[in-house]
Amino acid sequence: MATARFHQALGTAQSHQHLQSSGSHHEFSNASLKLISKAFKADVGLSIRGGYSSSMRKSGVIQASTSQTSVQPVSYSPNNSSDELRRKSSETALILIRHGESLWNEKNLFTGCVDVPLTKKGVEEAIEAGKRISNIPVDMIYTSALIRAQMTAMLAMTQHRRKKVPIILHNENEQAREWSRIFSEDTKKQSIPVVTAWQLNERMYGELQGLNKQETADRFGKEKVHEWRRSYDIPPPNGESLEMCAERAVAYFKDHIEPQLLSGKNVMIAAHGNSLRSIIMYLDKLTSQEVINLELSTGIPMLYIFKGGKFIRRGSPAGPTEAGVYAYTRSLALYRQRLDDMLH
Repeated sequence: MATARFHQALGTAQSHQHLQSSGSHHEFSNASLKLISKAFKADVGLSIRGGYSSSMRKSGVIQASTSQTSVQPVSYSPNNSSDELRRKSSETALILIRHGESLWNEKNLFTGCVDVPLTKKGVEEAIEAGKRISNIPVDMIYTSALIRAQMTAMLAMTQHRRKKVPIILHNENEQAREWSRIFSEDTKKQSIPVVTAWQLNERMYGELQGLNKQETADRFGKEKVHEWRRSYDIPPPNGESLEMCAERAVAYFKDHIEPQLLSGKNVMIAAHGNSLRSIIMYLDKLTSQEVINLELSTGIPMLYIFKGGKFIRRGSPAGPTEAGVYAYTRSLALYRQRLDDMLH
């Protein structure tokens, strides 16, 4: 009964073939905004080295603190007046999470596109990330094709208060689509589609993959290895540069994920240090020099608000007991309050 009232109250929007959005962009006109008064009190958990105001932008260094159906692209025409109105009025959430610690992170090995799972610590980081976003609406999930990112997304969603089930979509052929069909409309409403894409993979480290980072520095010299790892346009031997990684990751974001945000969907992306750095470069309009200094911690979510065609970074949610981050915007505060009202 509570679930039914929740859906009615939220006015949930259906994604392709009835996988529904929880719709943070909907307005609840008579709801109390008691959380708004607590705005900005919480420590949002994002440590910014030297600050990240416009005056400090040159540093470009961000360190996050520790603390069955196919989805069709949504078309967007800037000449369409109804689309323009929706773009100006709707407000959606974008959550970025770098995967938790992997077994090769633990061993200090170059991983790249090698498909390595999480460590126990990585599992715990993913669960902690889920607690931080447990009150933020998620309608669509995108992950890389690599298991460490997929594990992170799935484990994080086990902590979400809506208790929707993330379901990986298999669209490789007609049989895969048919065999993974869901025949219960109620079950579809309690599901979140998960799209996997190789374009969101970590950058391919070429002949460094599987090598120990310290031993590689001893062999080739620290300066050369640093150049391979941190320059924007110089790739490791037979691998990808950050620039090459950005070309595929940002193109995928623009073509597939941004249209979902424009249509009113709240999106979570679980991916990797370099693919997410590339996307953040696009979102925050960083230069190639700024992005090479960008550091992302494993398992720490970052929240963006998408409104009026612009991305506004809100840092890392501090946790489910903190009100501040949810009071940054009217819709997130209302969504959290409605969760409190309907699920207690």
